[in-house]
Amino acid sequence: MLSPAAKERIVKLLGPRAYLDRPEDLALYEYDGGQDRHPPDVVVFPRTAAEVGALVRIANQFGMPIVGRGAGTGLSGGAIPRQGGMMIAFARMNHILNLDTANERAVVEPGVVNLDVTVAVERDGYFFAPDPSSQRACTVGGNVAENAGGPHTLAYGVTTNHVIGLELVLPDGSVVETGGLPDLPGYDLTGLLTGSEGTLALVTKATLRLMRKPETVKTILAIYSSSEDAGRTVAEITAQAITPVALEMLDGVMLRMVEEATHAGYPMDAAAVLLIELEGIREAVETQVEQVRAACLSSGAIEFRVARTPAERDLLWSGRKNAFGAVGRVSPSYYVQDGVVPRTRIAATLQFIARVASEHGLTISNIFHAGDGNLHPIILFNPRTPGEKEKARHAGEEILKWCIGCGGSITGEHGVGMEKNELMPLLFSADTLETIGQIKLLFDPETRMNPGKLLPTGRGCSEIRQPALQPGSVLY
Repeated sequence: MLSPAAKERIVKLLGPRAYLDRPEDLALYEYDGGQDRHPPDVVVFPRTAAEVGALVRIANQFGMPIVGRGAGTGLSGGAIPRQGGMMIAFARMNHILNLDTANERAVVEPGVVNLDVTVAVERDGYFFAPDPSSQRACTVGGNVAENAGGPHTLAYGVTTNHVIGLELVLPDGSVVETGGLPDLPGYDLTGLLTGSEGTLALVTKATLRLMRKPETVKTILAIYSSSEDAGRTVAEITAQAITPVALEMLDGVMLRMVEEATHAGYPMDAAAVLLIELEGIREAVETQVEQVRAACLSSGAIEFRVARTPAERDLLWSGRKNAFGAVGRVSPSYYVQDGVVPRTRIAATLQFIARVASEHGLTISNIFHAGDGNLHPIILFNPRTPGEKEKARHAGEEILKWCIGCGGSITGEHGVGMEKNELMPLLFSADTLETIGQIKLLFDPETRMNPGKLLPTGRGCSEIRQPALQPGSVLY
């Protein structure tokens, strides 16, 4: 419950229309795009970094945990307030502050929608490269917190590769700036804080790197009668020293759901498709198209299509970008996982996922950022059927453990959050976790900033409270 004294301070700072504390309003902020939920005690809507700093100081005074929130599209529980407290929502800090195409950068507030950055600069021939599937809704602050990726990660990298500098509010309420210029001396605090999942600081401004649009883009659809053949093609393309800007894979279950929803032109009877994109200088791209054609056909592709017009290209991508929404037409709920395996293990991983689906009696569809081995098995279930949600969670955990066993990771772009933090000891040694924990304590000695995320609590996943950590305490 929000204390009357804390409420009075918030109203004095922000006014009477910049906070929510009624249960019916808080219910809208107790979940994100994942499966977990817990309500905050209050949601506040600051407009400036100074207001964010003042709110953090109020939260500290009244012993309230602090959680930042963007658009709530995250899939690992990063914006869920596990211990209640104050949720700082950045919906009103949604301005593009400066566009500097001459120096290929933009300065934005955290509530700016990802795609709006590209829309603002595309007439000048530029774009913002990180492109999560939710880019029409997700915000830059959330992208920075989770180090979001997207289909074009293979060539362009994830969010951290496109953040030049940050303005942040630390857990004591102070406002600091990092980066902003290339090759600054000292520690790379911008890199450290990008992907820290809101556990170290709150982003109030970001300086982003803009990129020039390429001269030529070619989008390809390769069709397969075997998902294993599609998986092997990824390794074959890599062996040819070709780096597409995107290399996406959809299995038969997924592509049929997508095609029924979007009519993007995907074949309904295929076992898998690869969506491949090449870009660059026209002559080089034309040569690469033929090299990719040879790699696909030699690996078992039964058809190879090249989009002939921008409209055809956009249609193919609309299928991929709307994949998660297409699943919602078929299943009342679904659980999206986010693991990484080496490219050479994609085919074996698909076989393993099929076994997991069979053993648990579940339908699992697959959509991959195949070029970098980032897989998104989507586990369909009915939450009204007793035990089915738990089966979906167990299946997801088995898949992530397989990824670790392959030399991969438990996340490629969705973050660890509260969904996978208990698996961190399987990925990192005790000494490594202790070091990560000491960094957390250095920034946030009272552990009020997004508690219960990223680091293991040492308790079961159903436990929603994590004790405050003290310097030198064991975190696993």
